[in-house]
Amino acid sequence: MSLQKNNKKVIGAWTMYDWANSVYPLVITSAIFPIFYEKSTPEIISFLGVDLVNTELYSYIISLSYLVVAFLSPLLSGVADYSGNKKSYMRFFCYMGAVACISFFFFNVDQIELSMLSVFLGSIGFSGSLVFYNAYLPAICTTDLHDKVSAKGFSRGYIGASLLLIICLILITGKIIPDAARWSFVLTGIWWIGFSQITFKGLPSNIFNHKPEGNRLTKGFEELKKVWKQMSSNKPLKRYLAAFFTYSMGVQTVMLMAVFFGTKEITWSSPEEKDTGLIISILVIQFIAVAGAYLMAYLSKKVGNIKTLSIVVFVWALICVFAYAFVYTPIHFYIIAAVIGFVMGGVQSLSRSTYSKLLPETEDHASYFSFYDVLEKMGIVIGTFFFGFIEGMFSIRESVLMLIVFFIIGFFLLLRVPKTEALQGAA
Repeated sequence: MSLQKNNKKVIGAWTMYDWANSVYPLVITSAIFPIFYEKSTPEIISFLGVDLVNTELYSYIISLSYLVVAFLSPLLSGVADYSGNKKSYMRFFCYMGAVACISFFFFNVDQIELSMLSVFLGSIGFSGSLVFYNAYLPAICTTDLHDKVSAKGFSRGYIGASLLLIICLILITGKIIPDAARWSFVLTGIWWIGFSQITFKGLPSNIFNHKPEGNRLTKGFEELKKVWKQMSSNKPLKRYLAAFFTYSMGVQTVMLMAVFFGTKEITWSSPEEKDTGLIISILVIQFIAVAGAYLMAYLSKKVGNIKTLSIVVFVWALICVFAYAFVYTPIHFYIIAAVIGFVMGGVQSLSRSTYSKLLPETEDHASYFSFYDVLEKMGIVIGTFFFGFIEGMFSIRESVLMLIVFFIIGFFLLLRVPKTEALQGAA
């Protein structure tokens, strides 16, 4: 018997994974680790015999990690759909990412290659688990609840991650324990593994009761080919993915590199003000993102998903224009952080639910979401690579110009997505 949709306990268990894993992108990729990395590494660092700007190296490592996920996830998703074991793959990537996160404790600039391996594996674990996590959304709730449930997941993630960040900040600023920044990485990994157990206990393992026979790898390829063929004839889905791919380059790059912009381009009065200001900005983003996720879900119900996304993406473009031309002081940085939080919650939540609404009736949710994930990860690869490349040639401020182009193109591509009943609002 297939899983009954809209089961509150199942939906609650699913949204708890956002609570569990969102500590990684906040503590590791956005807040404490970037500041720790900046302080622990010189401006120019030798990596495998090549001299690179420290943030340039970080950009390349992140790009490579997402490139690996982009190649792996479609194949693994095909196997997971055929065998019905999405949860097993999700658990594997979750544990790999969390353990890698804990290993950040041993980060050492004198062993930079080994230290960056932790960054590489942590990034793969985080993004890899999301492929299978997102694939549960169309299986656990009906289309009319996709926006609301997606928003609930992201909101729980923002709140949970902010809570752990505050705990870590108390440890660091209060000097309660030595090397508190390093211990915050350990806490992040433990939090991730610990709360994910609620999800793994509550989510079903084999929703459609598949009974795999034969070579799973071969069957996985066949599953993937079938999904690709179905997608090729789905015009709204293809056009939406093209738009998502483009604007996602900008969104994900901003999320990954914003703190580095704050460290290098903002005129802080002291190193202490800089550290405090960056953390405050990140917390502002997190809490406002909760409201943004729910407001965009409400707005999409009124005017439709594509119109709402178009508005949000256009605002992202304006943010980048403002950042490039005007953001030099802390107050400007706080203002832009507040606006980013508002649209970040909206674009992440609504992008996921919009895609799930466009899917046909299918049991191959992981395979479908692997294509969504591949485009997101390839967008990150391209975005972070060129962000680092342009910084290496000019400065990090010039890198922002590239992001404006991504958002403008994404905006116009969204306007080309055909109207479908699932994406229309009630108004």
